[in-house]
Amino acid sequence: MDAPIASATDLEFAVTKNLAAKGAAERAAILADPGFGTHFTDHMVDICWSAKGGWHRPRVQPYGPISLDPAAAVLHYGQEIFEGMKAYRHADGSIWTFRPEANAARFNRSARRLALPELPEEYFIDAIKQLIAVDGDWVPDAPDTSLYLRPFMFAKEAFLGVRPANKVAFYVIASPAGAYFHGGVAPVSIWLSTTFSRAGRGGTGAAKTGGNYAASLLPQAEAYEQGCDQVLFLDDVEHKYIEELGGMNIVFVYKDGTLVTPESESILDGVTRNSILQLATDRGYTVERRKIAIDEWKSGVESGDIVEVFACGTAAVVSPIAMLKTADYEIGSADAAPGELTMSLRQELTDIQYGRVEDRHGWLTRLDA
Repeated sequence: MDAPIASATDLEFAVTKNLAAKGAAERAAILADPGFGTHFTDHMVDICWSAKGGWHRPRVQPYGPISLDPAAAVLHYGQEIFEGMKAYRHADGSIWTFRPEANAARFNRSARRLALPELPEEYFIDAIKQLIAVDGDWVPDAPDTSLYLRPFMFAKEAFLGVRPANKVAFYVIASPAGAYFHGGVAPVSIWLSTTFSRAGRGGTGAAKTGGNYAASLLPQAEAYEQGCDQVLFLDDVEHKYIEELGGMNIVFVYKDGTLVTPESESILDGVTRNSILQLATDRGYTVERRKIAIDEWKSGVESGDIVEVFACGTAAVVSPIAMLKTADYEIGSADAAPGELTMSLRQELTDIQYGRVEDRHGWLTRLDA
């Protein structure tokens, strides 16, 4: 076991180096074409929690399988949450992440909803720094690449009973990510699901928990069958108000300069969406968070009132939406070009993330210092 790395919190991380870590040549070959979510770094963070002992035993250890009792609560009752964020290599070689405090806050909102213990913000951010301290070489430096960070927490207590678990595990793993769009940003086509809902009122829609994504897989498969890239969900009560895509928020741009995004207790509070809307506000655009019916999208495009539509999330940052396809009609055109404001906002946000322009809002946190 190696000497612990200095921690910014009262947690003292023990570090065990991976003796089978990939060599520089093998790592370079992976970083040359990493894809997304298929390769993983050599180490991971592991912190335990128990009702009696609180947060304890923080460590950085070799990446590898997690041993679980077959009766572990997560396997039976789905008590699990996660986050998604990225580490970026700047031109001077330094490593940064984007708005980790917002991810930490959302992680704790998800924890409350899933009856899991809250992780102090400083522990959340320190855990990421500890992983970068040993796996920083995995952060790629090619254009539009990054290291995707996945903090997650689940109930590991072994019991069969419907109650919050008294033992929980928190981990951070990381995966190098290539450019999401090869050959330039490509507008996507969306399928409208009229049979399924992503989440119900009073449910877990605003939490980042695996069950929400599991619920989207079948309608996402239907979208693929219809030749579409993603699926769009409506509200579960009236089935007419737009909520979000399977894994991304949605924003509408009106010709009067207003940006509108759906508001609902069932929608995940997207860090990327909030950042994009803040940049639009900085430019003087009006931003509205309100209900928007699917018929408003249809009539707005027909009248010319809606001029651009885009989806946003951590992985793709911003994806222009060219067309919405339904069982009865289509909105837009599959060959539509990306909107000017859509692309401009995407460029500004990525320029901030990669350190190419001034970070006016103090969104960046250095990880390797």
